[in-house]
Amino acid sequence: MQLAFCLFKYFPYGGLQRDFLRIALACQARGHGIRVYTLEWQGEMPQGFEVQFVPVRAWRNHNRCRKFGAWVEADLARRPVDRVIGFNKMPGLDVYFAADPCFEEKARTLRNPLYRLGRRYRCFAALERAIFAPEARTEILMISRAQQPFFERHYGTSPERFHLLPPGISSDRRAPSDAPAIRAALRAEFGLNDDDLLLLLIGSGFRTKGLDRCLKALAALPEALRRRAQLFVIGKDNPRPFQRQARLLGLSERVVFLGARDDVPRFLFGADLLIHPAYSENTGTVLLEALVAGLPVLTTDTCGYAHYIDEAQAGCVIASPFAQESLDAALAGMLADPDGRARYSSNALAFSEHADLYSLHEKAVDFILNTCNAGERT
Repeated sequence: MQLAFCLFKYFPYGGLQRDFLRIALACQARGHGIRVYTLEWQGEMPQGFEVQFVPVRAWRNHNRCRKFGAWVEADLARRPVDRVIGFNKMPGLDVYFAADPCFEEKARTLRNPLYRLGRRYRCFAALERAIFAPEARTEILMISRAQQPFFERHYGTSPERFHLLPPGISSDRRAPSDAPAIRAALRAEFGLNDDDLLLLLIGSGFRTKGLDRCLKALAALPEALRRRAQLFVIGKDNPRPFQRQARLLGLSERVVFLGARDDVPRFLFGADLLIHPAYSENTGTVLLEALVAGLPVLTTDTCGYAHYIDEAQAGCVIASPFAQESLDAALAGMLADPDGRARYSSNALAFSEHADLYSLHEKAVDFILNTCNAGERT
């Protein structure tokens, strides 16, 4: 069969992009043709993919997204496929991989009411409605159970159209037998002593991930802990606003920006704590990557995967509504308690042995191919 995958941009370090690539490669491995519609592709292209760059331009991002959907629909009318799978919201999809949270919910709870009078709102709301409206036929692959009630509330989407997937953590994130040696080598590389406390914040989009909250919590540590603490920030984003914040807080020597990297697992094995106080996140895959690596986690309950940290007793989850003082106290408490961190690590590794944290991509492929076998496109 011929499958079309649609996403606005591909780059190697985005969670949505990694999910797209693993699902598309798995479909290809089962013998199916892969066509990809995208505006931009960064990095190596897989052999055998037909990558169609969509030639639309616009000054505003929302107009470009709207034109993308219209161009793809027109091209598919000329060159039909068996199924269309989307990783961004647009019309004409048979299957939508719901990596992004509900736009309408965010517009109504996090924005001024005047925002809903603008063209940007109207455009993105229409793209979301094309998938979730009651009359739409798109099947929806959910990766966070927390978002489904929002879509049902705002659009009246039938519950039968939602299909919850398990997480899909890569096996290379699991702690190997030589994890202690990897830890020692990384800490030696960066000049960290045994009693230094290494914190990680990982993810593209530093504002959304709560880096500003993290810096405030680091600055609020008792002096004895702050002198031992080092924060490594890994991800693709503009670091300058946060470097300025760190400087104003007196943390310039305590914060290191490492950019996007391909060797994240060794940092997970070498660190003492993952801190992820995100403002809003559909899943938060890095939480589970830390969990299967045995790294204690400090996060917020606005992340879709935060409940796994609670279930595994693998760290601390800050409840909503968020209070900076709660994060400050939790960070200080976890850093001051090595025995507690050891328990969190042991709990995480035990949980990762029996919980299904790995099969997202295989389950997604099964669903996509089963919809293909079910009949003609609607």
